[in-house]
Amino acid sequence: MKLENPHAIKPFRQRRAALARTLGEGVVILPTAPERTRNADSHYDYRWDSGFYYLTGFREPEAVLVIVLGRKPREILFCREKNLEREIWDGFRYGPALAKQAFGFDAAHPVAELDTMIPELIADQPVIHTPVGADPAWDARVSGWLNAVRAKVRTGVSAPAEIRDVRAAVNDMRLFKDATEIAIMRRAAEISSAAHVRAMRAAAPGKREYEIEAELLHEFCRHGARSAAYGSIVAAGANACVLHYRENSAELRKGDLMLIDAGCELDSYAADITRTFPVDGRFSAAQKDIYELVLASQEAAIKAVKPGAAFIDYHDAATRVLVRGFIDLKLCKGSVDKVLADESYKQFYMHRTGHWLGLDVHDAGDYMRKGKWRKLKPGMVLTVEPGCYIRPADKVPKHFWNIGVRIEDDVLVTAKGREILTAGCPKRVADVEAAVRG
Repeated sequence: MKLENPHAIKPFRQRRAALARTLGEGVVILPTAPERTRNADSHYDYRWDSGFYYLTGFREPEAVLVIVLGRKPREILFCREKNLEREIWDGFRYGPALAKQAFGFDAAHPVAELDTMIPELIADQPVIHTPVGADPAWDARVSGWLNAVRAKVRTGVSAPAEIRDVRAAVNDMRLFKDATEIAIMRRAAEISSAAHVRAMRAAAPGKREYEIEAELLHEFCRHGARSAAYGSIVAAGANACVLHYRENSAELRKGDLMLIDAGCELDSYAADITRTFPVDGRFSAAQKDIYELVLASQEAAIKAVKPGAAFIDYHDAATRVLVRGFIDLKLCKGSVDKVLADESYKQFYMHRTGHWLGLDVHDAGDYMRKGKWRKLKPGMVLTVEPGCYIRPADKVPKHFWNIGVRIEDDVLVTAKGREILTAGCPKRVADVEAAVRG
């Protein structure tokens, strides 16, 4: 028997109750993610749907959450049946009876009964709240349940008149992290920060990028974070100018900068850190100029993260500092306002300064509402990650060629301003050089 800690499941029950209050009427039907085939009969390591997990805490495949809304909502889990033979091959599974008790549901049923029971549960309900457009097979299944109810209208049963995408409400909830989530994200940030320091110490001319990636994964796993939150970017030299570089196979060379964008996933929550450092422990003059410019832009952006600020404000703060620096370094020409207006700076800085962070590395939640940038509020977590990427080109000074720098931290918006969750990862020039030299 494997029961969840009742204190651990309390946040999930509170979230289901909050969603029920928000939606008011109808039936919520939310599936988890399916298992995915990697090749032949081998599957990728299973990763549950983030929205489903946010509401349930349940990590097994083949599961569906149903909430019958109203004055007294009923919470129902559909999951795989207990199967001792399959447990010999694949490991423990809860089964409906134990899942009901362990995760605090009003009822639980075998997932094989879903198609039989759902038409009964949605009959005479005004609306179905379910993911729409995410999976054609799921959309077809929902349509089948609707048609099953419509076929009985002559018996006095009515079918739901609307289907609404439940993800909008769930995503808005996910945007604001509770105390449980923040504690997990702090720990994920600590583990990831330590992994970056380990990578800095391991880097040396002659090694391969994948050797450094292995150091990151080792540090993640030994602290209980069994996987990376996303494919790690471990990019040396010119590879650092490829924003989503994934090859991770090149040799590290003396004089190279190395850019590492990596974070662990801990208890389903992501960390996301980028650091850039010299492979041989010393920034060249040109590298240091670019690095300190990016660091200054990040500091300006972090100061702009505070309650009441618009989401775009910290991007604008970072960009203005970068543009001023690009002009001073002869990478751009004209005034700051001119370069911002003609967007010539995008040759060297072409992405936004950050994104929401949580259960997904690019986490759920709108960035704009009715054409206006969303205001930052306490409980939101975002990344702050300006950069500069200088590819060889005419009119670009050669001493800057193939320099790629990005510095990224995870930041929690608080009532008084902000908390840098990843503050333990060195980023000052002297601290970075010292970490590389061990």
